[in-house]
Amino acid sequence: MSATVPEAPLVSTALPWRGLIALLLLVLLWDAVGWDLSIMQSIGTTEGFPLRQNRWLADVLHTGARNACTALYLGLWFAALALPNNDHPLIGRRWQRSWWLLGVLMNLVVISGLKSISTVSCPWDLQAFGGPADYVGHWAFGVTDGGGGRCFPGGHASSAFAFLALAPVWLRATSAHHQRLGRWVFWVAVILGLAFGATQTLRGAHYPSHTLWTGWLCLTVSWLWFAIYQPANKRSGK
Repeated sequence: MSATVPEAPLVSTALPWRGLIALLLLVLLWDAVGWDLSIMQSIGTTEGFPLRQNRWLADVLHTGARNACTALYLGLWFAALALPNNDHPLIGRRWQRSWWLLGVLMNLVVISGLKSISTVSCPWDLQAFGGPADYVGHWAFGVTDGGGGRCFPGGHASSAFAFLALAPVWLRATSAHHQRLGRWVFWVAVILGLAFGATQTLRGAHYPSHTLWTGWLCLTVSWLWFAIYQPANKRSGK
């Protein structure tokens, strides 16, 4: 009687803890060096930021890009619910597709929640650029700067970084084709997130560190959401 060979897993459950910790240390190093204010001073003047109302930055790369991300997200939800269940091991069931799209939403909720309690004001609110606020780092918890606050992390960058939640299941798949798709999703989300963050930095809306922290937070939440998926997938029988 031949022994039963266990079926190879479709997805590896390993999480990239070393990578997440390494990126965390790099972002902390950026904060320690203190480049934020000097970069903003090289962009802005005592009268504000010349590119704040720039048509390409404000209308296209900010408002237009945000609307495009919203439309993409809603379109993915429509496809996820409209397509019938099938035998695809990773996204064949409606609940699987919904799970990954809820991961995108979870990223947005985390970033929005942190912004809602942040006492850090945007660069364009600083006295150095014609506003009422003093410069206070985002780690000075509970210290108000005289401005409106609610500027950390970066909301606009998160509209792209949030889609990192769609990458882990493909990156950890055992199929080379699925892994390539995961890398494509990952890098598109990262590049767009950095571009959106740079747009807001040029306009005076965010420090570069805000973008870096937003990216790290979304990446971490995405992998944690993937970790929760593993037992949920087993309970579903898939």
